[in-house]
Amino acid sequence: MNWSFQLYSARNFKPWEGVLKTLGELGYAQVEGFGGVYDDPKSFRAELDKNGLAMPTGHFSIDALEKDFDGVRKIADALGITLLICPYLVAEARPTDTAGWRGFGERLAKVGEAAKKAGYGFAWHNHDFEFKKLADGSVPQDHILSSAPDIGWEMDVAWVVRGGGDPLPWIEKHGKRIVAVHVKDMARPGEGLDEDGWSDVGHGTIDWAGLIKALRAKSAAKYYVMEQDNPNDVERFARRSIASVKNY
Repeated sequence: MNWSFQLYSARNFKPWEGVLKTLGELGYAQVEGFGGVYDDPKSFRAELDKNGLAMPTGHFSIDALEKDFDGVRKIADALGITLLICPYLVAEARPTDTAGWRGFGERLAKVGEAAKKAGYGFAWHNHDFEFKKLADGSVPQDHILSSAPDIGWEMDVAWVVRGGGDPLPWIEKHGKRIVAVHVKDMARPGEGLDEDGWSDVGHGTIDWAGLIKALRAKSAAKYYVMEQDNPNDVERFARRSIASVKNY
């Protein structure tokens, strides 16, 4: 399996040349892009190539996808990205009811149509807010997936858990939609206090051995992307995490 690494995890540990060299040496084959690495795609691609890394997936904001799709395409093509992922919706833009979330799903569906016509895959990446119950008892993630039936899902398992969800029923129900996974772990009580409560993969509270087994059996996931939102030592996180998952 080709393990990937979300470069957002390393945003505080630049220069990128050093980060990519470390990831290549640790055995990663892929990385996932985000806005912070798109300034000079050709130069960044050269650094990826130098370290034996590919970037098949990348995060792009809803604004960029809706208002500057040509710009997104240029970045994606320069870096080799074939799966475009919308990663987030800022708090002030989030709907508060079922109709609003269905409307947002319809916006994603339109982006997905544009991506498909242009030859790319497209997926939504969750955080925790999609699993917080609305007034009618439903959760936004259901509305997003049902109103955008043809888009994929990059499942961030730890955010599902933080939002109060159980990943296994979601994998059971929507496995065919799950095209990528964020492999992220939550710290044990009292640990990870300076890392926003996250941990190195395999050293926290999430049953990653069981989840990877379930995802391999029941999902369409091609990309397994290591991520830690605020590591205090990115080399340690990258090294210990890939060592853990190689045993699963």
